Amino acid sequence: MNKKIEMSVPLVEMDGDEMTRILWHWIKEFLITPYVDLKTEYYDLGLPEREKTADEVTVKAGEAIKKYGVGVKCATITPNAQRVEEYKLSKMWKSPNGTLRAILDGTVFRAPIIVKGITPLVPTWEKPITIARHAYGDIYKASEAKVKAGEKAEILITSPDGSNRKVEIFEFKSDGIVQGVHNLDKSIASFARSAFNYALDTSTPLWFGAKDTISKIYDHRFKDIFNEIFENEYKERFEKAGIEFMYTLIDDAVARIMRSKGGIIWACKNYDGDVMSDMVATAFGSLGLMTSVLVSPDGKYEYEAAHGTVTRHYYKHLKGEETSTNSVATIFAWTGALKKRGELDGNIKLADFAKKLEEATIKTMESGIITKDLVPLFHRDNITPKPVNSKDFLLAVKDNIKL
Repeated sequence: MNKKIEMSVPLVEMDGDEMTRILWHWIKEFLITPYVDLKTEYYDLGLPEREKTADEVTVKAGEAIKKYGVGVKCATITPNAQRVEEYKLSKMWKSPNGTLRAILDGTVFRAPIIVKGITPLVPTWEKPITIARHAYGDIYKASEAKVKAGEKAEILITSPDGSNRKVEIFEFKSDGIVQGVHNLDKSIASFARSAFNYALDTSTPLWFGAKDTISKIYDHRFKDIFNEIFENEYKERFEKAGIEFMYTLIDDAVARIMRSKGGIIWACKNYDGDVMSDMVATAFGSLGLMTSVLVSPDGKYEYEAAHGTVTRHYYKHLKGEETSTNSVATIFAWTGALKKRGELDGNIKLADFAKKLEEATIKTMESGIITKDLVPLFHRDNITPKPVNSKDFLLAVKDNIKL
């Protein structure tokens, strides 16, 4: 056995919930610790620990990422009413992902993992499409209310000196609903810079789409901030890198994306990014084949899978039943973090190991050894897909690691 690869700076490791928590520890056991002297600062973001610490553990994990620069996160439960009862929670704790995004002021970049044999549903897509999702505000921090007939909804804006102004929303002739949303120039600027930096880091063209023709103040502010920052800070760097930045209406962006060959970063507002990342993931194959990285404007990175905790498989696992759970996105969360840690620390061996683990994972799938969710999607001449269980897939990947 060769000497394990050493690490000089730890990763921030954030454990999670349910079946992905099981996979998390198997990935470490089979694919990482046999080869790497893994150093992590560990935080348990499983729902029981979040309840026990009143979610302080999530805040501490976010602060640790700011300190060490790179984190890797397992999928976690965002509780709803049913989860509150199931886990006997004292309150409906917020999404850990949302808390981490707020602490890091980051932008989420999601991109598909390309595998021969799993062909995109959009025939023209030859290269990955990366969704850059703004991670603050809009409907995710909205205030909402039901409105009765005869009531009037207004926006009241109060200045520090006590003066105020009103903007009428609607005078209701019948029952209805109303919603108030907001965003911050600072957060939009951070979103823009993260997107521009990521485009330069990956030498990939960047598109940004919003609806400024309808939202002439709100969405137009996004457009103006992106354009101002690009012209003042990034235009020459983009020209030197030979890549473009383009603003277009969101509906035009959708049409262009469907006709494109891929190889684009598509920056979206918060809700647009939430929806479009699932659309892109599904069209490329599966959320189980979607990477996700949160990048702050000052270059802090948090890697995770783009999917949930796979609850149904977890309860099968607890009964001792066999599962065939797709672990690829979680593997790539680890490889992304290890690769970035290696790049930041000048640890070539660590970064090289991460790349070889990714290659081994893709090679395993391309040989037809896949989890059951991918069987209907796999079509490759002369190769019959062989579905395997959760653990056997990881062991097959291990067999393909070539150091």
